Amino acid sequence: MWNYEKRLEYKVNIRKCDPMLAKVIITQYGGPNGELGASMRYLSQRFAMPYKEVCGVLTDVGTEELAHLEMVCSIVHQLTRDLTPEQIQAAGFDQYYVDHTTGIWPQAASGEPFTADFFQSVGDPITDLTEDLAAEQKARTTYDNLLRLIKDPDVRDPIAFLREREIVHFQRFGEALRRVQDHLDSKNFYAFNPAFDCKTK
Repeated sequence: MWNYEKRLEYKVNIRKCDPMLAKVIITQYGGPNGELGASMRYLSQRFAMPYKEVCGVLTDVGTEELAHLEMVCSIVHQLTRDLTPEQIQAAGFDQYYVDHTTGIWPQAASGEPFTADFFQSVGDPITDLTEDLAAEQKARTTYDNLLRLIKDPDVRDPIAFLREREIVHFQRFGEALRRVQDHLDSKNFYAFNPAFDCKTK
């Protein structure tokens, strides 16, 4: 189903290590609003979607989120490569280092590990797409917060790209929700689950 091109969606070329930044950016890998949860959310939700064109949107965006996960991991890797023990301790990166060295492991900035509790898939198109709209806004907000903390242009550039893609995804999910509603009686948008309670067109 997928064709994998062995390149990042957007280049990441960070010249200066900074484990303090890595500690906060890793939240967009395995945190509550991160790319791992986003990709799993959309690629799981698509199976219960009764409308082919909306299923395609979930597949497209879920696949792109995998590419974003790869970018975030590349950013964290480049920020932590070639660290000395002194840099690790000075940055407060020692707790992560003890468990993972400089390997990439999904966690939030707080240190909380990734959990499937970070995403939902309930099998109701209206519910799932509303969840997706909120998820994209939360991811955009997280990228906004990161950009306020990041001064290095090598790091800011790919983070800004990722932020822009969250806005595009929000727009695509808004269009997808409208497509679902177009299949339904406008008086009954929220009265039943079109994936389960009735036959679809």
